[in-house]
Amino acid sequence: MNPTTSTVPLFSLGTVCATPAALETLHTCNVLFTDLVARHVTGDWGVLSEADAVRNETALEQGGRLLSVYPLPDQAVVWVITEADRAATTLLLPEDY
Repeated sequence: MNPTTSTVPLFSLGTVCATPAALETLHTCNVLFTDLVARHVTGDWGVLSEADAVRNETALEQGGRLLSVYPLPDQAVVWVITEADRAATTLLLPEDY
């Protein structure tokens, strides 16, 4: 569990969207889009490097982009990124970036 993992939202998501490839991968893996968004907004960043986790903690306090990385059952990975201005949150595959 991350230091900031909460049961309530920690920040605004803005408009939530996903790339077609991310949606297809989630469907194939039987993973709900909403489950990953809920984890992200409550501070469960998934499997981040220590440096990225520190960046997220700083971004919560001072503003900045937030990144979560979630491995899926088929070895695929989905990223969830909330923009620094909190206007949008996007689910995407790393190769969509």
